[in-house]
Amino acid sequence: MSFSTSSWARAGLGLSLALSTLAACTSDPPKPVLPPAAPPAVNSESRDYAAYTKLVWSDEFDTGSLDLTKWGFDLGAGGWGNNELQTYTNAPENVTTTAGGTLVIKAIRPASNSPAYTSARILTKGKQTFVFGRIDVRAKIPKGKGIWPAIWMLGADIDQNNWPKCGEIDIMELRGSKPKELISTMHFANSAGTREFRTTTKVQATDLSDDFHVYSVVRSQDQIRMFLDGQQYLTFSKSDVGSAPYPFNNPFFVILNIAVGGDFDGNPDASTTFPQQMEVDYVRHYQYQ
Repeated sequence: MSFSTSSWARAGLGLSLALSTLAACTSDPPKPVLPPAAPPAVNSESRDYAAYTKLVWSDEFDTGSLDLTKWGFDLGAGGWGNNELQTYTNAPENVTTTAGGTLVIKAIRPASNSPAYTSARILTKGKQTFVFGRIDVRAKIPKGKGIWPAIWMLGADIDQNNWPKCGEIDIMELRGSKPKELISTMHFANSAGTREFRTTTKVQATDLSDDFHVYSVVRSQDQIRMFLDGQQYLTFSKSDVGSAPYPFNNPFFVILNIAVGGDFDGNPDASTTFPQQMEVDYVRHYQYQ
């Protein structure tokens, strides 16, 4: 049998198509393209206290009035879940700033005794949240039976994950009847949603109300450290919650307040004088570079 040139061409083309088909059937399928690894969260690594030198947010309270772009108010009464006696207001007699650049939160017993006590609670909710880094609050706190000053934080997702699931970081709490005892506590929910907490008490040689102190929290991935005037006294880590969810890597907002009465230190008695005030020189958030 003889083949013309065109027959060879057609035969060659068929062979090429066959080989191409065979190669397509036997070659390895393309490998999936993996997305790039997510970069680590900003300031997630734990560093020494002094390494946090970049100021990324602050309030020095030196603008003549409370900066409402940074702070809002919790208002009202009702006990606030702890049988507290005060009514929170935004009135100047309860919260103001001085010409010298100091925030003053004042708990008052009105002469009318209606309400029994007024005070203020300010917070950065909806205006500023904080994740990793160091927060410093330089403050002079009050004392007296039934007086309950606090510098603390709540998870910014509290409206979606109610307390205690959102987490709570108490940087400083004081029972006014025990003014030498600095109390710091982390509140969280176990796997059943029930509150659990880890707390520590640091006893001082003198009353914390005698002078200004710097109360600090350093938050890193899976770790919280507390400092008083630059000296560490507490470390809390993810292992401390066991199998419970760990909410403390999430954004949190800051709260400053004075409560009066309630479950923490009981109610004021005849020894308690009013007004009582918390003075705050600044609130600052630092990160390392």
